[in-house]
Amino acid sequence: MSDTFTLEAQPREDVGKGASRRLRREGLVPAVIYGGDKPPQSVTMSHNEVDKSLASEAFYSHILTLNVDGKDEQAIIKDVQRHPYRRSVLHLDFQRILADQEISVNVPVHFLGEDVCVGVKSGGGTVSHVQTEVAVTCLPRYLPEYLEVDVSSLDVGDSVHLSDIVVPEGVTITELTYGEEHDTAVATVQILRMAEEVEEEEGLEEGEIGEEGAEPEAGAPEEPSGDDA
Repeated sequence: MSDTFTLEAQPREDVGKGASRRLRREGLVPAVIYGGDKPPQSVTMSHNEVDKSLASEAFYSHILTLNVDGKDEQAIIKDVQRHPYRRSVLHLDFQRILADQEISVNVPVHFLGEDVCVGVKSGGGTVSHVQTEVAVTCLPRYLPEYLEVDVSSLDVGDSVHLSDIVVPEGVTITELTYGEEHDTAVATVQILRMAEEVEEEEGLEEGEIGEEGAEPEAGAPEEPSGDDA
């Protein structure tokens, strides 16, 4: 991995909603670090530093260094809570890692060959990204920054599945460990119909139904039923 991320953190004793709101007003983000062979620890971090790191895709699939009161800890990001409509970060969860213990991390998928995809160039199709990240399980030293999926040979109607992804040494795609039924599609090539075409077809179907089983117009006499005859 080429990128490295180090975040400064300070221990905190005051917890609860009121304390968290006060910290956010001061430009800090409350966070918790858990796992490994230590008890959970509540900390605070600079919101500006956190926001800058979160803007990088690599941040979510890297081993991070958390400098807690002058001592470094290795961890991965497990959860980010954001404000529902503001840019602000409300809370972070980090999981400590140990070199000899496997971790499960969602890593981004990079799609290759979309510009030369057979189904796009000759079939008029579009590459649809069904999954943009995939959960992998591995020891920390094997954690990939991303996984690559080549879609250049896909024709219209074709798909690439989890089992088609070539993973680095020591890495397992987590879903595949649960059975073949979890071998889901990652990308497909399909022809997207224009909205006008869909509306036209729906209008045609409604018209056909109306001709075959149309209700009598208002004011028109109804035919007597067998009971009325």
